[in-house]
Amino acid sequence: MEKKHLYFVAGLIWGVPGIIISIKGISAYRMQPSENLWWLLLITICVLSGFFLMFRKIVNRYCRRIASLPEKVKIWQTFPTRGWVLLIFMMGLGIALKHIPAIPSAFIASFYSGLGPMLVFSSLRFMAVLKCG
Repeated sequence: MEKKHLYFVAGLIWGVPGIIISIKGISAYRMQPSENLWWLLLITICVLSGFFLMFRKIVNRYCRRIASLPEKVKIWQTFPTRGWVLLIFMMGLGIALKHIPAIPSAFIASFYSGLGPMLVFSSLRFMAVLKCG
């Protein structure tokens, strides 16, 4: 595969879960009592900010890595081994959180509503590099 397609692959790998997580977060928000919404929004803004700073660095690092690859590559070269391990860990953590009944829906609302959009935003950044590159 041409290396320029790795940006698209990376965008899909980050964007699809981002959309799913965003939908779950918004659904959880809809179940919250209105008197708690301002606290949840404040927490969501903090989560958004934290993930923005973290994902910005990761996306930049992965884009530089992809740019340094030869023109013909394998799809698993989209991320370094450490990136795939992190991806699998995060998916496993997400699945585990889903099956823990003690996790309050307020946590799901604020955390997922911060994480999901930042994954989608990061996906769009990969796609922008593809468009410009």
